[in-house]
Amino acid sequence: MRQVALIVLMAQIGCFVPANTATIGVVDRIFTRVGASDDLSTGQSTFMVEMNEVANILHNATSNSLLILDEIGRGTSTYDGLSIAWAVVEHIAFNIGAKTLFATHYHELTELEGRLKGVHNYCIAVQELGEDIIFLRKIIPGGADQSYGIQVARLAGLPEEVLKRARTIVDSLNENDIAQVSEKIALKEQLDEKLKNYGDISFSSKEADIITELKNIDVTKITPLESMNILFDFHNRVKE
Repeated sequence: MRQVALIVLMAQIGCFVPANTATIGVVDRIFTRVGASDDLSTGQSTFMVEMNEVANILHNATSNSLLILDEIGRGTSTYDGLSIAWAVVEHIAFNIGAKTLFATHYHELTELEGRLKGVHNYCIAVQELGEDIIFLRKIIPGGADQSYGIQVARLAGLPEEVLKRARTIVDSLNENDIAQVSEKIALKEQLDEKLKNYGDISFSSKEADIITELKNIDVTKITPLESMNILFDFHNRVKE
């Protein structure tokens, strides 16, 4: 991420960049939120410093800016952090439109690809060899569906009894809770979008799909037999 920022900066001042070819547009400013530091002399925790920096970026970035954001929300509780990171991504996509690299261990955020225009997932290629991992130092399309914290801790040399206990704990935790919640949020928002013209009536996702199909039927161009078949199909799908 720092490399991208440096290359963009070099391009803006007319320097050569380390690439055979590069197409880099005009960038008015480069905003970064990388690393952890506190400012205890003024009473600011690490998380407060992070939030101040994020606030400055969101208030001042434009569609011509480059944003380098690393691990937004990691300094607070898991649910708060994930919610903040999710909302920041949406705000950038909807309201700012800046070119952004957003690195996170909240792999639940990969749900946003396909839901937000311009959001694409990339991850570090990793090869697993039993309990060992090798980072291949290559960026590939797609999102990671897990983190490798315990494996990295093992590479760092944590005592084996600590690693063993960590594996036991992580296995006992319902680690899919957040993923399930994020998926439900995505499905609910999709359903709300489909139902926004239907008032306060509550429908299931399948019923909403049927209503959408029904709205798109041109009743002046179907035969009585076709209409009966459509009604029969809808009836069976709702019963299921």
